[in-house]
Amino acid sequence: MRLKPLLPFALLTLSFVAHAQLELTEEQNLGKRLYNDNNLSANRNQSCASCHSLKTIAGKAAAFVDPANAKHGTPVSLGSIEFATGTLNAPSAAYAAFSPKFHWDGQEGLYIGGQFWNGRASDLAGQAEKPLLNPVEMAMPSQWAVVSRLKENTAYVKAFYQLYQLDLDAVPHIKDAQFQQSTPKTVEGIYHKMAQAIAEFEKSPVFSKFNSKFDFVTAGKTQFTELEAQGLKLFNGKAGCSACHISQPGVDGQGNKVPALFTDFTYDNIGLPRNLKIPGNPKPNLGLGERSDLRKLDPDKTLWGKHKVMTLRNIAITPPYGHNGVFASLEQITHFYNTRDTLGEVSNNLSPNFGISGWPKPEVDKNVNHDELGNLRLTTAQEKAVVAFMGTLTDDYPEWGNDPLVPPGTPSPFVGAGY
Repeated sequence: MRLKPLLPFALLTLSFVAHAQLELTEEQNLGKRLYNDNNLSANRNQSCASCHSLKTIAGKAAAFVDPANAKHGTPVSLGSIEFATGTLNAPSAAYAAFSPKFHWDGQEGLYIGGQFWNGRASDLAGQAEKPLLNPVEMAMPSQWAVVSRLKENTAYVKAFYQLYQLDLDAVPHIKDAQFQQSTPKTVEGIYHKMAQAIAEFEKSPVFSKFNSKFDFVTAGKTQFTELEAQGLKLFNGKAGCSACHISQPGVDGQGNKVPALFTDFTYDNIGLPRNLKIPGNPKPNLGLGERSDLRKLDPDKTLWGKHKVMTLRNIAITPPYGHNGVFASLEQITHFYNTRDTLGEVSNNLSPNFGISGWPKPEVDKNVNHDELGNLRLTTAQEKAVVAFMGTLTDDYPEWGNDPLVPPGTPSPFVGAGY
């Protein structure tokens, strides 16, 4: 059985108090502009927001996923280069700022935190640096090429000098570089500050609203329906969901209370089947096992197949599901958790009986978690209740909930309440 950290949020360095601010700082505003800038991709057609959109999903909230995937069920996102795609389902950027830096917890015997499905970026700034240079994402050839794109925007030139005392005009444009000219020394610093600004934007209340129905019920402002209440009881009990998707408040690094984040930031192999709908049919992703820095520490392959436990906040509006996007609906992945080991077997996810009479074998058969899922013994009605409860985790409830007890414009119940 996988161990869990006793205080899952004790290592957080981000205070929820900072999320109570209503206006963005100058650095966050710069980060917002960078986050939305298509010019920072090879063909000037993709930004951070392409895969982690600020637009409303399903008429409810901005869940910071790829809207095309959420609408059409496609498992992976398109890159800047035509026909290039990723190989993993882009996770939501919502609440990502609360993930602690990637680290090994010796007492608990597991890895915790970081960004991406395998935690390869320790923090948000590290994460922001990677997609720009990824050949199947934003596909820029170098940091210098990115800085050259920044130079083209006079607002960036001004902001980088005012905020960081960095002169973009002093860096020659890469198109003017001489053959084999070395990268200017200041490029790396500018690139890091660009990522820092994006990370600061992602730490803003734009991404972490804590204003779902669950939050208002927790604060005593409204009530669950009978089905939602039953779902919460199952979530915390028979279904065992809260073992990894913690439904209780935590504490950050400064001792501030943090509302429930519905993740313990650890890594697990839940036995997902291979998704043959991913273009090019890439080999199964090994999660932590993909990392060369960890592979040499793991000769017994105990990390193979383990992917990050993501938050369930906004889960109802962020299909498809799983690190490879193999599940089309929340109902389907809930049924998988419940019946993975008991339903039967089908050849692959293209089978018409996928999830009906059986599931395919796990894409990575090592380290599959058989202790906490696979045979939950939930009835069909109980599955429905759990799904109904997870629907209460969607942000912006005052705007879409039609709840007279929580009218439009109602702020998060946690702002100014000791959190």
